[in-house]
Amino acid sequence: QVQLVESGGGSVQSGGSLRLSCAVSGHPTNFYCMGWFRQAPGKEREGVASIDSDGLTMYSDSAKGRFTISQDNAKNTLYLQMNSLKPEDTAMYYCAADYLGSLCGVSPEYLGGSQASNFNYWGQGTQVTVSS
Repeated sequence: QVQLVESGGGSVQSGGSLRLSCAVSGHPTNFYCMGWFRQAPGKEREGVASIDSDGLTMYSDSAKGRFTISQDNAKNTLYLQMNSLKPEDTAMYYCAADYLGSLCGVSPEYLGGSQASNFNYWGQGTQVTVSS
């Protein structure tokens, strides 16, 4: 049974940093596309960053230059390093994974909303709160 478990969320002040982790277990082969999403109250789930099995990364405009997605295949863990955090980054953050590699071929901005359901595997989320 595939499981994705996020950790690393918390409360920080504006300008601070957090590193989110997503531990993956139970998958027979490596996923071809993994990503981070976030959802604020009253808003649609939005794509933040993605990484494919070759290590190619893509970011939403709001994440570019501040967030870094990476993966450690030996540890079966996905990361999201978030720097220069802003109050508008406050949301529940989710990791997602799928065997469909083409999901990583588009900007994460197009993976949100109803398109997020293209990812078949999700974690339970970790809360990030940024205060001004």
